[in-house]
Amino acid sequence: MELIEQGFPIFLLIFCRITSFFVVAPMFSGKMMPNIAKIGLSFFISFIVYLTYGINQTVATDASYVLYVVQEILIGLLFGFVVYLFFVVVQTAGALMDLQIGFAMANVVNPLTGTSVPLLGNFKYMMLILIFFSLNGHHYLLRGLMDSYKWMPLAGDFFARISSGSISEFLTNAVGNTFLLALQVAAPLVIAMFLTDVGLAFLAKTAPQYNVFVIGIPLKLIIGMVLLVLLMPGLSGLYERLIAIMFDNLEQLFAIFKGPDG
Repeated sequence: MELIEQGFPIFLLIFCRITSFFVVAPMFSGKMMPNIAKIGLSFFISFIVYLTYGINQTVATDASYVLYVVQEILIGLLFGFVVYLFFVVVQTAGALMDLQIGFAMANVVNPLTGTSVPLLGNFKYMMLILIFFSLNGHHYLLRGLMDSYKWMPLAGDFFARISSGSISEFLTNAVGNTFLLALQVAAPLVIAMFLTDVGLAFLAKTAPQYNVFVIGIPLKLIIGMVLLVLLMPGLSGLYERLIAIMFDNLEQLFAIFKGPDG
């Protein structure tokens, strides 16, 4: 009982960080994964982390323990949110593509999140999930989550990093980069649709007898689908690059917590 009383506060802190990560991480937080499975996986990983890292740790169980719990929850949420940002890139790019092609009126329900998403965005999101798992990205992500205790210990200065503004600056840059990446992913098809609109505008001027609204909708749909088929072979390399950028941003986040003197 004495060992349990000494180890339970440490285990609870580890469990708070890992569980809060699974609440936000896109591949684990979906409705397709039962809550019991999420809790069980969190408990299993927390137990492994406790045996490898937390068994030699000590923490005060006074009133400051509540702050440690809040700190671990915020760290887990922040870690999962950064991962979530780069998975939303493909949905944002798909929304831009749908708007140009004309699929914006036919949104579908994403079974992973239970929300209404663009048609192409949902398709690209599913492909990103498959490529992520095929590259064993979940293994590297879980390893990074377990190694985060080397960079962000339980008794770290998380609130000091927040007050310094470094985390806010990082999140601002990360959100801006995700919008830029979404524009880059959608750029080929968006530009092609813009040129198609320009061509239809010239057609309306030179041949007013043609109804460009009737011609334009199927024409843009055909051109968009053809371009999507042509771009499909390059999506794998594009997603691999996107996943690499995501892990680079996680390393930057860890470096912020470690600090220049770490």
